[in-house]
Amino acid sequence: MKLYFYNAIVTNIYDGDTIRANIDLGFNTWIFNQKLRLEGIDTPEIRGEERPYGLIAKDFVNKRIPVGSDIQVLTQRDATGKYGRYLATIFYNNGSNLNEELLESGNAQLYV
Repeated sequence: MKLYFYNAIVTNIYDGDTIRANIDLGFNTWIFNQKLRLEGIDTPEIRGEERPYGLIAKDFVNKRIPVGSDIQVLTQRDATGKYGRYLATIFYNNGSNLNEELLESGNAQLYV
């Protein structure tokens, strides 16, 4: 399995498992405002009956990686999922794994 690791800057937090980021591809090449889906997890939606829990999950993410934060993005492959988002594991603060923290806090469930 080939892994891809990039530095990035958070530009938007949509919900607990979807963000946007400017991604540094190296050699002065960037992708701007790229949609990323946190891989392997599912958080409650911010619409409908799940909304209260969805907003809690979004707030959890926002407290850890607010807009403008430097993050690292790890993808399993450089391909998008069924909704056009890259699947990613997000790291911040020198190695904290946001995907795992969402699971451990109860704000997300495993998504297979």
